[in-house]
Amino acid sequence: MTTPHPLPKTRPQWAAARRVVVKIGSSLLVDRRLGELNAGWLASLAQDVADLARAGKQVILVSSGAIALGRHMLGLSSGPLELEKSQAAAAVGQVSLAGAYQTVLRAHGLTAAQILLTLSDTEERRRYLNARQTIATLLAHCAVPVVNENDTVATSEIRYGDNDRLSARVASMMSADCLVLLSDVDGLYTAPPGSGVDAHRLDEVRAITPEIEAMAGSVGSELSRGGMVTKIEAGKIALASGTNMVITSGKVTHPLRALSQGTPCTWFIAHSDPVAARKRWIAGQLEPKGSVEIDAGAERALASGKSLLPAGVTRVEGTFERGDAVIIRAADGRELGRGLIAYARADATRIIGRKSGEIAAILGHAGRTELVHRDDMVLSKS
Repeated sequence: MTTPHPLPKTRPQWAAARRVVVKIGSSLLVDRRLGELNAGWLASLAQDVADLARAGKQVILVSSGAIALGRHMLGLSSGPLELEKSQAAAAVGQVSLAGAYQTVLRAHGLTAAQILLTLSDTEERRRYLNARQTIATLLAHCAVPVVNENDTVATSEIRYGDNDRLSARVASMMSADCLVLLSDVDGLYTAPPGSGVDAHRLDEVRAITPEIEAMAGSVGSELSRGGMVTKIEAGKIALASGTNMVITSGKVTHPLRALSQGTPCTWFIAHSDPVAARKRWIAGQLEPKGSVEIDAGAERALASGKSLLPAGVTRVEGTFERGDAVIIRAADGRELGRGLIAYARADATRIIGRKSGEIAAILGHAGRTELVHRDDMVLSKS
């Protein structure tokens, strides 16, 4: 009797990940013949998500499927859809999709939350900050955010057009440790499977070179607009953000469990962690729109890892909006660091020097406790 070969051990990039983004394509989620959800597969995914949650991981789902479901419900013909018909299909299908996630996750005691994003929501800093804070709050309350592109309002000029890149933007925005692209293939091959060329799967990619890009082909279908090309583009975004990415097959039940057990896949390994990458972005890639001057007490608080509260700020300068980068200066003018400010100049001017508990009375609405949160700040080296 032969002894079965043990499955490879779980990759450390997966075992150590605490915040995970999982992208789910239409071709996995929707039965193209019937135009209905693959209910059994979705239930198995929900079980996987529950298992990860019990293991202490935070999971964000980026799910396609709304248009695929809605077009069938509206009786739209097969093939590419005009923008208006795609938006109508999304409006119908999103209701069913959200309900399905709510049902399967609730069965495991989890709460589903629907998040609809456009390209602008992850590129404009004010909207980026809002989206990041909303998703972070949901995760803090143990909810499972289910993200999709807001197809009902996005125009052709401001659309992602595929959820591979959207999922990478979400992973970057949320400083995720790992991005999982569930695909109809189990990784990146040296040539597109089925192309007639002898090809083998790569276990690991350390850098996306022109040679790696050349390996990508278009394997999209009517329901899945993305192909390996968009997955490579997603990899560029993820790796630049310090997020590891893995392409693995979603054509099996319990696909995330399979990943934990060492299923065949391709790992894209980032050279730094998400926190370090985000700090570099804030410190060196954003043009400061203003500055805030703080007192000695606030300077000590920042040095100990605290956020910047309004009470410790003595002056603001410049013209900035919520989410813009500002320089944080000591009383003697030294640059202490940079960060994304939570208030526009007009509101910041009104609340500096005041306690956080007074913000609502001063502004007429409840705002953020911090002027600059520690997660949105990088301090200069001494």
